[in-house]
Amino acid sequence: MSIEGRVAGLVAVVTGAASGLGLATAMRLSEEGATVFVTDIDAPGARAAADMIGPSAQARILDVRREDDWAGLMSAVESVAGRLDILVNNAGLLRAGTIESCTLDDFRLQNAVMSEGVFLGCKHAMPLMARQGGGSIVNISSTAALQGFSAVLAYSAAKGAVRSMTKAIATHCLERNYGIRCNAVLPGHIHTNLHGETATPEQVERREHSWKPLPNGAFGSARDVAEMVLYLASPESRYVTAGEFVIDNAVTMMPARISAPTI
Repeated sequence: MSIEGRVAGLVAVVTGAASGLGLATAMRLSEEGATVFVTDIDAPGARAAADMIGPSAQARILDVRREDDWAGLMSAVESVAGRLDILVNNAGLLRAGTIESCTLDDFRLQNAVMSEGVFLGCKHAMPLMARQGGGSIVNISSTAALQGFSAVLAYSAAKGAVRSMTKAIATHCLERNYGIRCNAVLPGHIHTNLHGETATPEQVERREHSWKPLPNGAFGSARDVAEMVLYLASPESRYVTAGEFVIDNAVTMMPARISAPTI
């Protein structure tokens, strides 16, 4: 971490932070000076993640589908930290199913977690951010919101809702002069807990800290996404809102290469 830190003194909430993109994001924000509330429905996982990050992080149990959980979390954040500067709506899950095979229960579950979860997170974080004069909301969408992945219909629908909702929230905050920015990150072709990692630890370490572009067809890493989230969370992006940032090594520009989306 630099002496000052790119988000030094700021307070962040990251959902789905027990693993994958959420954990990488929570770690990166902490490295740059933020106090991080590591939230997840997986209580042991959240505590383990917070312990791994260190004293700047604390675990909170959160079911993003429950409005009472969100209200309680915001009360706790205000009581403990006195403010909220960054919200990263990352929690998600993926269950395969086409328009013909997807069950209504699976459709509702995925949209409850990813669409309604983002709605509730933004709704309950905004009053606290607005009272202090602003903040940054980063919603994790997916390249599934841009392409037609027939095998993951419900996931695509939920991530499409996140993409559209982000723009509506951003313009609302501008209209109300809240000082709150809201942007979406659309990962694709990223190694998460959904994908096996075949590289050695040494290869992963070199890749994480390399400035070289990845070769065609290569998977990115959770840290690649975390770096974008860090930028959008920091004051460096003060003129950026209602944006969508695709992180996929140009996969969406190559329609002949159709790869599975990621969370």
